[in-house]
Amino acid sequence: MDIITISCVNDGKDYQLEQGQPLSTIAPKAVVDDRTGKEYPVLAALVDHQLKSLDFPVFYPHRVEFVGYNHPEGRRTYLRSLSFLAQRAARSVFPEKIFKINHSLPSGLYCKFRGEHVADEDILRLREEMRRLVAEDLPFTHEKILSAQAEEIFKEQHQPLKAGLLNSLGSYFCTVYYLDGVADNFYGPLVPSTGYLKVFDLMPFHHGFCLQYPRFEDITRTIPRQKQLKLTVTLKEYGHWCKTTGVVSVGALNRRLLEGEAVDLINICEARQERGYADLADKIYAARDRVKIVFLAGPSSSGKTSSSLRVAQQCKVLGLNPKVIELDNYFVERDRTPKDEFGHYDFEALEAMDLELLGQHLNTLLSGGEVELPRYDFKQGKPFFEGKKMHLEENDILVMEGIHALDPNMVPSVDQSRIFRIYASALTSLKLDENCCISTTDNRLLRRMVRDNRVRGISPAETIMRWASVRRGEEKYIFPFQENADAQFNTALLYELPMLRYYADPLLRRIQPSSPAYAEAVRLLDFLAYIVPLQPAEIAAIPPTSIMREFIGGQTL
Repeated sequence: MDIITISCVNDGKDYQLEQGQPLSTIAPKAVVDDRTGKEYPVLAALVDHQLKSLDFPVFYPHRVEFVGYNHPEGRRTYLRSLSFLAQRAARSVFPEKIFKINHSLPSGLYCKFRGEHVADEDILRLREEMRRLVAEDLPFTHEKILSAQAEEIFKEQHQPLKAGLLNSLGSYFCTVYYLDGVADNFYGPLVPSTGYLKVFDLMPFHHGFCLQYPRFEDITRTIPRQKQLKLTVTLKEYGHWCKTTGVVSVGALNRRLLEGEAVDLINICEARQERGYADLADKIYAARDRVKIVFLAGPSSSGKTSSSLRVAQQCKVLGLNPKVIELDNYFVERDRTPKDEFGHYDFEALEAMDLELLGQHLNTLLSGGEVELPRYDFKQGKPFFEGKKMHLEENDILVMEGIHALDPNMVPSVDQSRIFRIYASALTSLKLDENCCISTTDNRLLRRMVRDNRVRGISPAETIMRWASVRRGEEKYIFPFQENADAQFNTALLYELPMLRYYADPLLRRIQPSSPAYAEAVRLLDFLAYIVPLQPAEIAAIPPTSIMREFIGGQTL
């Protein structure tokens, strides 16, 4: 047998393996997080920056990094495996019911049985069966088979979305995973066995339950229960609309595009979104005797800028006169800016803003007075006053957009009844199949990558490497307050992933294998490969006022 050299990133050592041996031969039991010093069980491996399961056989020299739950790819591997565990348990306990994972919520993955309400006793039985399967430490296995054969398997298992997606792709072969005799397919590797999945819980919610997974900071405990009712309603409404269009999955979307219906889909999506902005304006107008301030918040690349402009347009239609105050001009001087745990300036912290001055200005405007607006010079790190004045007439309303707009601590001195708060985010209800919902985070990352490369000259690799920091800020400063919104607006559009594939695919392919962003680029390319791209003539049909134009260019707002 030939001897293969494996360079292990985790300990800096080289290991010798016989050709064909799996990575598990040299895998450590745990990896240490460089930031916290905590140990995490190894779940998978990055082989030359590409994610592989621990049973990956070695035939050539490789650079290998073993990853645990502290790594994004480790967490995704855990969640995929946990989803299969829940699917297998559901088939065992309720063989006559069809199990589905609908979407991600703050308290976990929202699951239900098709067309049925899940009773508390059903959840107890399902939890016990999952624990039994974990205790038995059953292996996850996989094999490559004909796609046509896999289609038939999924049809027999009452999983038409899986079968439809495979059919829309036209591939000859696909990888199918097995657990205790049940087949499924996932879009990435799984952990070696069910024994790795000891930490989970099922939380009753709505008509189903949330499948809860480990916390990032403490993998011995599941994520906490969080407020999520308004978000759930928004996702449910959008999911219902997707059903009315017949596009509830990527497979159905692909078929519409392959049948030449892209322009029709673009038009109906844009018409629906315009109605949504008009509805927001109606709510603001109905409260015009009380409300004089509109705050809009949302995570990165959720379309906040376009949404604030579209809402302002619709308010003008009703006779209101929107005026904009840019919250970015209310930063404190640089030497007063707080720092994060790494000693870097934390411009996303609430304390980075001059809240006292902002509160004073808003109260003065609400009382009929006039204020001089600041302009913040980011190079010098301090605000300047250049004589720009503002006051509010009878039909004027203030529109402000920023990450802290839903935090009640931003302007505690201002009468909160005078404020209308909007939360905007790209909350897609589109699914790959019955078990795999599309990450809204991935959707926003692709949006940002396309926009930043076009507008700011930031490379795709840079966007990927900055994304973890962006996500930490969202988790800390935005998501905890999303239920404070008076209205939530979904900026997702059914056609945007096909549009984003057209723009993002070539950008991702520029990232070299030596780049630390390569693993994420490969994962996103693998995801986009399931989606039929829009063509240039179809993209031309996207109107210039569309929120998508904020990312691809050509916007006239």
